Amino acid sequence: MGAIDVLSLARFQFAMTTVFHFFFVPFSIGMALLTAIMETMYVVKKDDQYLKMAKFWGKIFLLSFAVGVVTGLIQEFQFGMNWSNYSRFMGDIFGAPLAIEALLAFFMESTFIGLWMFTWDRFKPALHAAMIWLVWLGTTLSAIWILSANAFMQHPTGFAINQTTGRVKLVDFGAVIGNPQLWVEFPHVIFGAFTTAGFALAGMAAWRLLKKDHVDFYTKSLRVGLIVGLISVVAAMGMGDLQTQFIIKDQPMKFAATEGIYKDTGDPASWAVVELIDTDKHEVKDNIEIPYLLSLLSYHRLNGSVKGMNTANKELHAKYDKQFGKDMNYYVPAKTLFWSFRVMAGGGMLLALIAVLGLWFSRPKKNTLLKQRWLLYVMGVATFLPFIINSAGWFVTELGRYPWTVYGLYTIADAISPTTTAGQLWFTNIVYFLLFSLLGGVMVYYSRQTLRKGPDADLETDYGTTTDPFAKEAFSK
Repeated sequence: MGAIDVLSLARFQFAMTTVFHFFFVPFSIGMALLTAIMETMYVVKKDDQYLKMAKFWGKIFLLSFAVGVVTGLIQEFQFGMNWSNYSRFMGDIFGAPLAIEALLAFFMESTFIGLWMFTWDRFKPALHAAMIWLVWLGTTLSAIWILSANAFMQHPTGFAINQTTGRVKLVDFGAVIGNPQLWVEFPHVIFGAFTTAGFALAGMAAWRLLKKDHVDFYTKSLRVGLIVGLISVVAAMGMGDLQTQFIIKDQPMKFAATEGIYKDTGDPASWAVVELIDTDKHEVKDNIEIPYLLSLLSYHRLNGSVKGMNTANKELHAKYDKQFGKDMNYYVPAKTLFWSFRVMAGGGMLLALIAVLGLWFSRPKKNTLLKQRWLLYVMGVATFLPFIINSAGWFVTELGRYPWTVYGLYTIADAISPTTTAGQLWFTNIVYFLLFSLLGGVMVYYSRQTLRKGPDADLETDYGTTTDPFAKEAFSK
């Protein structure tokens, strides 16, 4: 098999491991926040239902955290196995933020998770609640350091090229942390994480409400999830708009692909709802458009044209071909980006609508949610929607910078390990797929078991012999 087969297999493996890992990372970050909110509400209100909620949903948070750690380790193996050239090229840049992430943020969250798990009857409620907030802070800091590395790949800054080795070297750590790409990317991702956990929790609660199981408990849980989810999905869409403004100027090929534009638009620009794209001829066969909307989305005004992929391709050829000494293909997978963007944006709006309806029908004094079985089914199915949206967003972010691993500096083809073989990649792809299937099955199985046992069984296990007066009060009720 040729080099192209090795490269394709390596790219597939990285995509598979990253997407699967990204199922659990946003979920665990968001679940840490929801658990902290629930325990804090217990401390403030002394309502035993919130104590039950913190303990119960905390179990699922711990499951997601454990699976996320394992999948993250598998992902890291690939940098040495499949992408060693990339690791050598980027080592000086990635070393500092990833070391800080491991030594500070991950150490912090791991330590306080342990303390939080095993000290329910050893600390006063307020102090114990502070521990889960520190866990959440650690997960959030981890996201910042990881995304600082990704932001550099999208928009390199604070570096110089070592003329001897040809590799990048860090010259300004502040510029790496102050990267403008990071500070539009991080809020979008972190609010996406809160959205994921909020709607996943609400969906799980909705399934139990369909069975009329612990109605008060699951209704309160659902409302907490929907409130956090609604605020977060609106904020994520707002930050996504800021990120779009950035890539219009910084990565015009990516933006044009998300809108399916090959030729420069007229002024004003229409927004395509649906398109038939011919990627071989680099043209659009047919589409359905809304006048003025693309100008409004792009520039927040009713006029302005948008650069197409054909023009962006010519500009990139003029800028980089001489530097790299070859005629490269700068076209990105337009069909994938076009539909991924619409899944992401449309899915976010659908989640916001679901949250508004769920909060309206479950309002405390006029709660008619149990009568709206259609809505409970919709929320139950929507449990999986945030994970699909996250994956679609990842496709836009990563596939949109093709052919680069580091935009304008280093290509995907150059990043592959020189000694990796197709046979090795076939073997590891199969092994990883089976392992991920097992881990995913374990996560789903134990989450379902936790839901089936219910909050009382969970509380009895944890508090049956406790001497903590707050816990005893909750258990007695």
